[in-house]
Amino acid sequence: MIDIAKFKPRIVYVTYIAASPERVWQALIDPAFTRQYFFGFAIDVEPRKGGAFRLLAADGSTHVSGEVTEWSPPNRLSVMWKAVGMKDFGDLPECLVTYDIAQTGEAVRLTMTEAHQWDAPDDLLSGGRAGWPAILSSLKSVLETGKPLSIKMEPPKEMLAALERLKAR
Repeated sequence: MIDIAKFKPRIVYVTYIAASPERVWQALIDPAFTRQYFFGFAIDVEPRKGGAFRLLAADGSTHVSGEVTEWSPPNRLSVMWKAVGMKDFGDLPECLVTYDIAQTGEAVRLTMTEAHQWDAPDDLLSGGRAGWPAILSSLKSVLETGKPLSIKMEPPKEMLAALERLKAR
């Protein structure tokens, strides 16, 4: 069993969204909605602590799999992630992704935290540091305007180099 207390935050992203906590929660767990802002990926989540979690590519293949570690609608969703559908990533340790949703006036503060139990190199984390703001900005756009952002995403060169170094070990 994985000890969640050993996971330390490495990426934290905060955004404010003109929506209710319930709408933000639904946007995080609904497969059709996630496809809009998560670059074609759809979430498949069993709605309970201990439930299965998958992030599915457009072709239906599993990109990320894991387990729900906290299910507290509409305020907190925490999921253990394991990259399984990305052969270039090799066998990286799991990470913990947590979404905290808090009402702030007429808006919601959404805080996404990516935590790791190992000393993940900064160049490896550059992918998440580039990707999470794009994903969550697109989520905000869909909720506020009905349209996702059109962003061309590529893995950062430093992240690809870090993956090559890790595979060579």
